[in-house]
Amino acid sequence: MPDTRPCIGLVPAAGRATRLGPLPCSKEILPLPPGGGAPAGAQRVIADCLLEAYRIGGIKKVFIILREGKWDIPGFYGDGHRSDLHLAYLITRYPYGTPFTLDQAYPFVRNANVALGFPDVQFRPRDVFPRLLQRLGQGDAEVVLGLFPTPNPSKADMVDCTSDGRVRDIVIKPARTSLRLGWFCAVWTPRFSIFMHDWLARAMTGADLRTHPEIYVGTVMRAALTKDMPMAAETFPEGKAVDVGTPEDLARAATW
Repeated sequence: MPDTRPCIGLVPAAGRATRLGPLPCSKEILPLPPGGGAPAGAQRVIADCLLEAYRIGGIKKVFIILREGKWDIPGFYGDGHRSDLHLAYLITRYPYGTPFTLDQAYPFVRNANVALGFPDVQFRPRDVFPRLLQRLGQGDAEVVLGLFPTPNPSKADMVDCTSDGRVRDIVIKPARTSLRLGWFCAVWTPRFSIFMHDWLARAMTGADLRTHPEIYVGTVMRAALTKDMPMAAETFPEGKAVDVGTPEDLARAATW
């Protein structure tokens, strides 16, 4: 039977953007340099790329998850009508990494499919989510990753998958690797949302998280793989993706 569950987009926007230095606003609404994928005379901000991709994918309900103090983001995007989206905002409780930020939406998405992208990543093509959702709808995977060529693996989660797109392993920000594809967006079913929620709850009752490195989304996905949760990947071999977390990468995005 076709998957009739709604798909809700998540935007983790709780970071502090320390690598970019002092900023006049939250990184997510920082204007891109001239160029930046915008039509002539238009101005784009960093998070526009992801929100546009959600809209193209038919993902109209989106939660932007903030930390306290980033009130300029809802002030900028409002209810989303200018982007043809239905936006709502949540406040994260824990500073331990992106999975904890995403889990703030758990009560609202536990029965829905979820789409994830990162608001500080610029990527092409924009129509990635229809392909990911189509693959998810085949029913043979609980998570589908969008893979892009990644020239700097130390800044990404690299993915090992079979020729037919079955994910075998995820390697977190390796210093050296023969893998060439990293994941920059994903969709998943409620089964993974429940897994992540329970996994994070166990992590909170274990060792003091303040003494440990940041937990990444890829960390939780890798844990799910070890529990035999099926994952698939869709590859965009001609695509581009760059995390604009540094001034150098922000300048790169303006050349596209």
